Amino acid sequence: MGGLRELAAPFVALGPSGVAVRDRLKHLTAEDEKVLRLVGDHLGTLASRDLKARCAAGLEHDTEQWAERKRLLTGESSSRWAGSITKATHDQWALARRGQLAHIQSLESGVRTIAHRLSLPVGEQGGRKAPGGYRTRQEWFAKTRRLHVLADRLDAARADRAAGIVHVVRGGKRLLNTRHHLDQAELTEEQWRTQWQAGRRFLQADGESGKPYGNETIRVTPDGEVSIKLPAPLAHLANAPHGRYVLASRVSFAHRGEQWRDRVTANRAVAYRIHEDTLRGRWYLTASWTIPPVQTVPLAAARANGLIGVDTNADHFAAWRLDEHGNPVGEPLRFDYDLTGNAQHRDAEVRHALIRLLHWAKRRGLAIAIEDLDFTAEKTREKHGRHKKFRKLISGMPVSRLRAQLVSMAAELGITIVAVDPAYTSKWGAEHWQKPLTTQTRKTTRHDAAAVAIGRRALGHPIRRRTAPPPHDQSDRAGHRTVQARWGTPRREGNRPRIPGPRTRSVRAGRGANAVDQNAQHRSGRSAEHGSWQQDSLPLSL
Repeated sequence: MGGLRELAAPFVALGPSGVAVRDRLKHLTAEDEKVLRLVGDHLGTLASRDLKARCAAGLEHDTEQWAERKRLLTGESSSRWAGSITKATHDQWALARRGQLAHIQSLESGVRTIAHRLSLPVGEQGGRKAPGGYRTRQEWFAKTRRLHVLADRLDAARADRAAGIVHVVRGGKRLLNTRHHLDQAELTEEQWRTQWQAGRRFLQADGESGKPYGNETIRVTPDGEVSIKLPAPLAHLANAPHGRYVLASRVSFAHRGEQWRDRVTANRAVAYRIHEDTLRGRWYLTASWTIPPVQTVPLAAARANGLIGVDTNADHFAAWRLDEHGNPVGEPLRFDYDLTGNAQHRDAEVRHALIRLLHWAKRRGLAIAIEDLDFTAEKTREKHGRHKKFRKLISGMPVSRLRAQLVSMAAELGITIVAVDPAYTSKWGAEHWQKPLTTQTRKTTRHDAAAVAIGRRALGHPIRRRTAPPPHDQSDRAGHRTVQARWGTPRREGNRPRIPGPRTRSVRAGRGANAVDQNAQHRSGRSAEHGSWQQDSLPLSL
């Protein structure tokens, strides 16, 4: 066990704290789309200006500056639009700070790894705990240059963080860089410009309890009528009283529609966001609201009847049911998905695989154990070297989105999710469970064995299997020593005491007097000549 990192204890994952549903705005007129674009462009300009002011304030920003920003925006929009813009700006700045910290940690990890490998002789072999030296002098020289590049980037990132400077692009950095690679993206300049303008629009409003239908800015009635409070410069476009514009479209949320209708009827806060999908030429309305935290069951209750261990892979979930003692039950199942294609296709594939897994768990009334994966700082080339295929593999796994979807969907079905430390599950599962679970009619994969290891860790059992009994040609005839005592256990090398009563494969009647004396039970009868026999301690490995 020396050199292994300390494992975190399993825990029950918390349920979702909010809900979001979406519906398409159908049958919009040309005038409706024109008004939506004008309002979104105008508010997007104000949001860009406010983001610039927030970034310029840096760490010196306080509530007074926040109030001043809101006052400046109110004259060109409204007080509620200004409140939504300033809150969204602050959230975006905070997200950029978190991303900046993650970037610094990634750079620090890369610098440490390269510096360590450069300090070793060229060609020195590495081990499981630490990488070795670089293979050739050419590679060593190239890495010295890369070390200086990463060190400069690290110094610049640390300086920016200390000064409160963040780098944010409204509309997205990826879309911005696509402008220079239109051929690869298979876009024309006009198509890119349309996407860029749609991504920089601002059409979202926070809810407010006590106001009509839970939102005074973007109002949706229980029968689906959508109206927008127009900013002051665009008030002349109103087609309804009090400076409002009513869209020709009606919405009806197919998912959670009753919950949404109950909230708006009771005038409880609901936030809305309107956005345009330029590729499909469609407009969508997203409604979101907070929900009380889901009451999680105790870990002991989740373990009561066993659970289902699930191993997450690049193209499938490997699942195996375990009883409360950690023994695999039945056959393993595989839930496939395809992570190629665009983001919508990948999300749909993962969602369909998750719902099949959750329905299987629901039918059996069992909790699900899954690894608490996080590849944020573990997918750099300094960490994995030339293993480009593996780096691409872990970079393509949507672990954070998958975790959020699983927890949210499981909460709806009343299924408990137990998260476990992912350390060594694949390695130890293959070492201790893959071969024993393989039969003539079942080929157990490494992923199936990992699912068993995950389930056993969630149940509080060690991953290592119990020690096999002694073979028949030893003293106690393949008897009852089925668990290897841990090192340091008192009297672990001593004789096994005689337990009264009938036992399977026990000594015959009249032979119990010497049950505790291994030498007296030796079949050859010459134990004194050949030396005393004892079972050697087996190495512990988890």
